[in-house]
Amino acid sequence: MRWLTVAAAAGSALSLSVQASKLTPPVLPLIVRNPYLSTWLGDARKPPWHEWPMFWTGERMGFSIMATVPDTDQVYPLLGRAHDSLSLNSNPAYNVSFPTYLGAQFDASTTNFSYLIPAPKLSKSSKPLELTLSFLSPITPTSTLRQSIPASYMTVHVKGGFNVNLYVDINGQWVSGNRGSRIVWELAQQQLGDSEKGLKTWAIRRETELLLSEERDQAEWGTLHFTGPSDLRHEAGTSGLVRPRFARTGTLQNEVDNDFRSIMEEEPIFAFAKSFHLNSSSTTSDSVMFSFALIQNPVTQFASARGLTFMRPLWASWFSSVKALLEFHYLDYTTAASLATNYSAQLAIDAHRSGSNDYVDIVALTARQVLGATVFSGTPDDPILFMKEISSNGNFQTIDVIFPSFPFFLYTNPRWLAYLLEPLIEHMLSGQYPNKYAMHDLGSHFPNATGHADGRDEYMPVEECGNILIMGLALVNSLIYDTSAAAGSVWSSLGSSSFDPNPATSAFSLAKLETRDGIFGLDDSWGGSTKGMKQAQKWVTKSYRLWKQWTSYLIEFSLRPHFQLSTDDFAGPLELQTNLALKGILGIKAMSQIAEAVENREDAKYYKNISDTYVSKWEGYGISRDGSHAKLAYHWYGSWTTLYNLYADTLLCFHLEGTSSSSSSSFRSRGQKALIPFDGSHQPPSNRTGFVSRNVYKIQSSWYQAVRQKYGLPLDSRHLYTKSDWQFFAAAVTSKPVRSEILQSVARWVNETTTDRPFTDLYETEGTGGWPGAHFMARPVTGGHFAFLTLDKACGGKAMDGLAFLDDDDVEKEAEVEKFEL
Repeated sequence: MRWLTVAAAAGSALSLSVQASKLTPPVLPLIVRNPYLSTWLGDARKPPWHEWPMFWTGERMGFSIMATVPDTDQVYPLLGRAHDSLSLNSNPAYNVSFPTYLGAQFDASTTNFSYLIPAPKLSKSSKPLELTLSFLSPITPTSTLRQSIPASYMTVHVKGGFNVNLYVDINGQWVSGNRGSRIVWELAQQQLGDSEKGLKTWAIRRETELLLSEERDQAEWGTLHFTGPSDLRHEAGTSGLVRPRFARTGTLQNEVDNDFRSIMEEEPIFAFAKSFHLNSSSTTSDSVMFSFALIQNPVTQFASARGLTFMRPLWASWFSSVKALLEFHYLDYTTAASLATNYSAQLAIDAHRSGSNDYVDIVALTARQVLGATVFSGTPDDPILFMKEISSNGNFQTIDVIFPSFPFFLYTNPRWLAYLLEPLIEHMLSGQYPNKYAMHDLGSHFPNATGHADGRDEYMPVEECGNILIMGLALVNSLIYDTSAAAGSVWSSLGSSSFDPNPATSAFSLAKLETRDGIFGLDDSWGGSTKGMKQAQKWVTKSYRLWKQWTSYLIEFSLRPHFQLSTDDFAGPLELQTNLALKGILGIKAMSQIAEAVENREDAKYYKNISDTYVSKWEGYGISRDGSHAKLAYHWYGSWTTLYNLYADTLLCFHLEGTSSSSSSSFRSRGQKALIPFDGSHQPPSNRTGFVSRNVYKIQSSWYQAVRQKYGLPLDSRHLYTKSDWQFFAAAVTSKPVRSEILQSVARWVNETTTDRPFTDLYETEGTGGWPGAHFMARPVTGGHFAFLTLDKACGGKAMDGLAFLDDDDVEKEAEVEKFEL
């Protein structure tokens, strides 16, 4: 097995290179890949053996890891509560001891747990053995192929001077949310090439699969594949027998109990064991790697243009069989780990520059959670990314859930945002949705995107029209840059700049994957130069009538929104919402530049003129009488709101209009030939700098400083609860001191909150930082935490320069105070 252990060893340095984490969240990601392969460690401030790992809902999962030291009677729990099974033995031949737990470290793709196991009395070495559990769910922005694979890795690293035996098991809770479900299993072994080396895989599924069904949010169809190298010992049997036998003997029997039964009927478990021989002078360290894959086909059903369709996973376009996929994934560990490490390292650099060490941890903790709500589907010619609105109601492809998450996608790989919007555009373009405004979602519950032919989806018309128009222009802008330094994502410029003009294929096709630096399966470049212009025009032209249709709705209804919900539907409907109206107006403004992308000068001028008129009126309606802050609603005097939709004004570079940076702030003139002659007709009024007045930025920045609470900035004046995504949107467009204060408050909350689920975006800003009633958890909206990062790279890197006036004002105020004190 030398060649397999070499692969694991080559990745060891990568998986162990995670920087020390500063924050101590209550829950950490273990194996998080999609809405159904989503395993976490709860109560993560305590040792990992304190609780069983859990599904994102909080439902406990059978997943345990133990170690024994030969020639001793000591067994050491490492993860999960396998020791509960050991304590059932009234006369054990072993003693349960606990290792020294050194803590957890995490980055965007990896979570590591480190332990020390004491040396036995007769050992030649008195030093404890170092053991690390490393969980890798790789984020690979340059390889959509790899990101589409529904699988994760776990590597166990040991280093020391004495032997140790490792044990890992899982149970049937990975394949059903019903503990009474009857399951079947098998052990598959496969050779790799002509060698004798190979893999062992436990394959577990429901005996009767319920296609495209859920129970307690877990999938009731699909097969879990748990894989390791073929030199492992294995055993399937009753938990109360297999675990104690390993504790006594340090090994497994290579036997499979084929008495198929329900998940908790004499609980069947599926185990691997490995003996590490470290007591020689030549071998002091070793590792073993496992993979976990949940294979489903179809992954969803979707009311596409051709009708209701079972959707295959995207990976199936590149791999002829599940066996081929599992083999590729296992052997690709070193490459996947390298790509993921590159992403995590760059993210840490950018996050530290944008915020602080605390911000590095917050975005690292967020990344896997965002992608953990998604499933890649479609074909290389027409890729699609589906998203579940996890925990809040399970809606399918909710626009106002994609919207708060979109800073993550713009920073990481903008093409994935395009793949998220594609099924919405296709469905509405096909005429299956009857309303003139943008739909709320593609289906009431994931994984069934059956649409809303009756038009009775959740009523958020201004919200969803504004969201999709803002995201549409953000995508167009992300395509247009001249140099890699000006790209919105560090990884956008990598790869070929060839363009496929075929109107039958997606503007963002994956049909021609590349090999670079010896790595197969990499994406081509995202936009850039002439290619970016052509991609933008191809994408917008196909659905231009929809963009106009949504804008027409906003022209009629956004300036004074009637009684309706915003994205914050838990707060209830309200008329004349100031923040909602701003989103709609920014949507109209965005359409003026979308029109420019297809060289429709008449439309561009029309929408620009309307948005200019509306934003001036909006300021009169929405700002308090004393001019100190934005009201929650035009007619609600004494109220206030977090004006998080102001973020889009800066992200889309509208705030640079009328400044020296405006010439490089849009796609019109980033070193490219203008799509339409620029004659100054798109400049803001002569007495104005930017689209939304700078004064609005100033008063909101000051107001946030005044109303901030212990754990952050409340959403509005009605309650003390907050939304973490909107805090980062709002803080991104404040002065540096205010941004820092809000960030510090959120970091404090991460360390102290009593919430016990994956990163909640809705919590109380006082008390214990707990739930406000609704329990939101593991939602992809936390992609909004990337708002600082995305803004740093927006507008060719000049977006933040356009906010310098906020800090100039702070400097002037400090000078005035010092002068007064003198």
